[in-house]
Amino acid sequence: MGLFKKSESEKEVLTAKEFEYFFDSYYTSVRNFLYYKCGNAELSEDVAQDAFVKLWETRNRIDKTSLKAYVYTIAANLLINKLKRQTLKYKFLNLQTDRSEKKTPEYLMEMEEYDQKLQATLAKIPDGAREVFLMNRIDDLKYHEISERLGIGIKAVEKRMSKALGIIRAELDKNI
Repeated sequence: MGLFKKSESEKEVLTAKEFEYFFDSYYTSVRNFLYYKCGNAELSEDVAQDAFVKLWETRNRIDKTSLKAYVYTIAANLLINKLKRQTLKYKFLNLQTDRSEKKTPEYLMEMEEYDQKLQATLAKIPDGAREVFLMNRIDDLKYHEISERLGIGIKAVEKRMSKALGIIRAELDKNI
């Protein structure tokens, strides 16, 4: 049985109550999946919400047995599209930056610098290593749990974590 049911008589439409349960069960997981992919918490929130809205809008055509795979596919595709649009928007906004923003308090500047350094450091970590690092540090997953979720060996998880921590240490040494 595929993602979409073939026959109208076989279709069971996703109810609001089922959708609410599915949303409550998987929203955080989908958001974290997106965060592992892009390293941006705000973008991850937006795309996760959009993915569930799209799921709700297409609920009449979806096989309820494959909802999880479908919402992850929607989320991944939406992220790719948003990142492409965001690249263009970012270039434009950088050109239009208002000089008056430089008059912010010192604390806000330091926090902004720290956030930029953090995002830049996370972006320097290869995808696989970043994914393992965030699953361990954000989701508090043990290596064997990460290994099961990603379908890789525990030694591979350890190697990826070591690589991520090495990059973070190197970047911190540069910035101190």
